[in-house]
Amino acid sequence: MMNESEFHQRVDATLLAIEEAIDESEGDLDYENAAGILTLTLANGSQIIINRQTPVRQLWLAVRSGGYHFDWSEAAGDWVGDRDGAPFDAVLNQALLAQGGETLKIA
Repeated sequence: MMNESEFHQRVDATLLAIEEAIDESEGDLDYENAAGILTLTLANGSQIIINRQTPVRQLWLAVRSGGYHFDWSEAAGDWVGDRDGAPFDAVLNQALLAQGGETLKIA
């Protein structure tokens, strides 16, 4: 189990990677990072919200189709869904595609 400091470092790195991917993309996607909550606004006005849940050491993703919770996996070196083990970036890109017709290349 990672400590709180490691958790915040991993979340911050993930949010920064998403911001950088948006900055480098050709898509019509805006973001706002306030108090550790990253809100993505798509061209059609729909939103995707990514935030940290420190007490349970999870990264949460709220999309039009529902909510997803991710745990850090040392084995995968990535955030993975707590229900199905799906990688965070794959679930995020599925939501981006479904809601706004675009995807991101997240480093």
